[in-house]
Amino acid sequence: MTSLIAHLGPTGTNAEAAAFAYAHLLHQQGIQTQLCAYPSIAQTVRATAQGQTHLTVAPVENSIEGSVPITLDSLWQCDRLQIQQGLVLPISHALISTAKELADIQTVYSHPQALAQCQEWLEQHLPHVQLLAANSTTEALKHLEENPHIGAIASQRAAELYGMPILAHPINDRPDNCTRFWVLGLQPSTGGSHTSLAFSVRANVPGALVGPLQVFASRGINLSRIESRPTKRSLGDYLFFIDLEADASHPEVQTALDELATYTEILKIFGSYNIISIDLPPSS
Repeated sequence: MTSLIAHLGPTGTNAEAAAFAYAHLLHQQGIQTQLCAYPSIAQTVRATAQGQTHLTVAPVENSIEGSVPITLDSLWQCDRLQIQQGLVLPISHALISTAKELADIQTVYSHPQALAQCQEWLEQHLPHVQLLAANSTTEALKHLEENPHIGAIASQRAAELYGMPILAHPINDRPDNCTRFWVLGLQPSTGGSHTSLAFSVRANVPGALVGPLQVFASRGINLSRIESRPTKRSLGDYLFFIDLEADASHPEVQTALDELATYTEILKIFGSYNIISIDLPPSS
């Protein structure tokens, strides 16, 4: 059976690069794969939740810009999904355009995350251009030939795939820019060094987080990330996403999760998994 892997498209996105690298790992295990591009991150997550694909590779956090909210929100809504694997991919952005020089560019398109990761470079080299958000880093590339005053921020790989010239590279604000992705699926998580979960509290009152956080602190369980997201029910009402450096199958962690449930209104555990660093395989 071929494993279908959903990712943010079109061809050339960083999400596709991460999915391609993960597919290469599966091929080494004798598993056949097929990549399936979708026009938004939310649609990739729903595709797997609804059984249209077997897996989704979705970005969750960037080292410069922070979390990817739509991934967190989508996972909360599609809570049947479990995290199978964490992937860390180095990200190197390029300014792609048919313009002869930087001064000719009037508008730059890219995904909001990419624009934010290159903010300092853009302010220094293109302070007067209009920055416009696209659904993905490669969405605008097909329009570049039509207008030499348009630029797009995408990867070197995307420029090669679409046969477009690179005006500047790298342009991300930090040389060690990287993005963490989650591999999501309907299968139970296989365990690992990290556990991700999210919860809402019964009331938005002072100290509402003290109890939940003390559950882990008292047991010496380290939190590698904690983040709030609006519940979308009312102003000031939040969900809390937490990453633990621990495996949920460990008895001490399971006891902590049982106690955590007594402090929360809704508790969703997205599974335990390992995180590995990846790069594009040579065959790409």
